[in-house]
Amino acid sequence: MECYPAAKYGGLGDVVGALPIYCNRAGTGTSVIIPKFGTKWLNQRQYREVFAQHIKLGNEYVWFAIEEVVDANLGFPLYVANIPGKFDRPGIYGDPGLPGQGGGWYGDEVERYLCFQQAVLKWVVDMKWKPEILHCHDHHTGLVPFMVKHCPEFRSLRNMPTVFTIHNGAYNGAFSWRNIHLLPYFDAGARGLLDWGDTICPLAAAIKCCWQFTTVSPGYLEEIKHDANGLEPLINSELHKARGIINGIDTELWDPTTDQMIAHRFDGKDIAAYKEKNKNRLLDKFRVIPHLPIVTFIGRLVREKGADLIPDTIFKALGSGIKASFVILGTGDKKMMETFAGMKNQLPGYFDVALEYNEALAHQLYAGSDFLLMPSRVEPCGLNQMYACRYGTVPIVRSTGGLRDTIPDIGEKGGRGIRFDNFTVDDAAMAIYRATRVFSNGEIMDGLRERIMQADFSWESSAGAYIEMYEQLT
Repeated sequence: MECYPAAKYGGLGDVVGALPIYCNRAGTGTSVIIPKFGTKWLNQRQYREVFAQHIKLGNEYVWFAIEEVVDANLGFPLYVANIPGKFDRPGIYGDPGLPGQGGGWYGDEVERYLCFQQAVLKWVVDMKWKPEILHCHDHHTGLVPFMVKHCPEFRSLRNMPTVFTIHNGAYNGAFSWRNIHLLPYFDAGARGLLDWGDTICPLAAAIKCCWQFTTVSPGYLEEIKHDANGLEPLINSELHKARGIINGIDTELWDPTTDQMIAHRFDGKDIAAYKEKNKNRLLDKFRVIPHLPIVTFIGRLVREKGADLIPDTIFKALGSGIKASFVILGTGDKKMMETFAGMKNQLPGYFDVALEYNEALAHQLYAGSDFLLMPSRVEPCGLNQMYACRYGTVPIVRSTGGLRDTIPDIGEKGGRGIRFDNFTVDDAAMAIYRATRVFSNGEIMDGLRERIMQADFSWESSAGAYIEMYEQLT
């Protein structure tokens, strides 16, 4: 559903926009297909139609066309499924004009995802030169592995390996059996493969039917064996075809020496001067006390990201005499957004907020902040902590999923940040206290910044692991 820069809501978009670049560079030809949304980027492109047909969705016939994006220069071919009335909207999952996507989800997601998956498979069936592997991402495409095996219409693809990547197992896409009439005809004996918890569950169906499933970090694979919203027995029974592959980041896009979105680029020598200049630019935007360390949160304001822990943590930290300032960038839950908006007036000089999605401002925050706070309840991989390291901003993270895999604590050998284990205000506030102690020692802070900016989070090794898996499957 996502692919940067065409359509992005979170880390899924970053991954799908980067992995194919590095697969192609390594000689493994890779293309991407997403729905044709009404995003600004997609609206500005030119297209070449490569296939058109109809989908039967219950009693409705839905026309669609597969179109190739012309001259995108992305490093991989990008295709879109143009399905009028289903995806030609400004948002990916919900209307971005509404206050927080938590209350603005589109109400026809079952129909939308079923149309998209069938459109892709009808196109692949028609191809003269077919792909060797179908790699599906998250529950929105979770019924593809089932359809190629058990829907007569797509059975010519049954020997085509399917890979399914779980970016976030908290969302399984389950819907009522009352919607079964919307699915393409399938073998009656395969009904059980769709079922989990007396619902049609795309995530469960994908795990059962795919040839290989992956998670976006080894740590997250370990976690979902014990905590997967009721899917734990299924995941443990299918572990023989599972592997955890940590995501990388696009080190060309996220490069402080060339980044056009930041005010002052790194000259490769003086880290302290580069950080100070970019911090000063932040102070033009955010009204916080200049000499204090800036602790920033960037991302969706939702429980999963631990955003609800942040207000009490900030009040606890400041009430305990910890000297720091805090900046928030993001949108999400309406009540959380209202809470953060109110804190701006309650904590003048110590707190400021931008309740928006702003890619350029995010880059500037990575460059100008001193610390990045990620108190996530769940973090399958996490990319923000890698971006932060790349720009010399020290991560403060909770020990979960990919955060634990990528950010050793500074008390350990090769430490890259500050970790806390328990999802509590006391633990988070203590982590911020430790951060301010590091900040107060210029020599230690300089050494830590130098070390994290040299960390290798590039996609080359991650893409290599995917390519190795592809080769084994073919």
